[in-house]
Amino acid sequence: MADFSNLINQAKKMQEKMKETQEMLKNIEVEGISGGNAVKIIMNGDGELKKIDFDQSLLKESKEMVEDLIVAAHNDAKSKLKKKTSEEISKITGGIDLPPGFKLPF
Repeated sequence: MADFSNLINQAKKMQEKMKETQEMLKNIEVEGISGGNAVKIIMNGDGELKKIDFDQSLLKESKEMVEDLIVAAHNDAKSKLKKKTSEEISKITGGIDLPPGFKLPF
């Protein structure tokens, strides 16, 4: 019976660490870039877009090109956020992969 109690305590500790990590992840920010730093996107841990910054020279480019660069920078930020989130979760789970379909906090 002591083993079962120990297992329950370990599960509770992991759950507490997971909550702490999720709160910490909300506070991180990642930067996505495209066009050789022509477009920069700042995204927070909740996946919210916080800022778009672009080089003044882009104002001379076509609308379609600017749109494509914004999408590319956003995708870069999203990819970096997913990687950072996975790294932080891995620290808690000891490198054990999350089950398929497990949704990260974004």
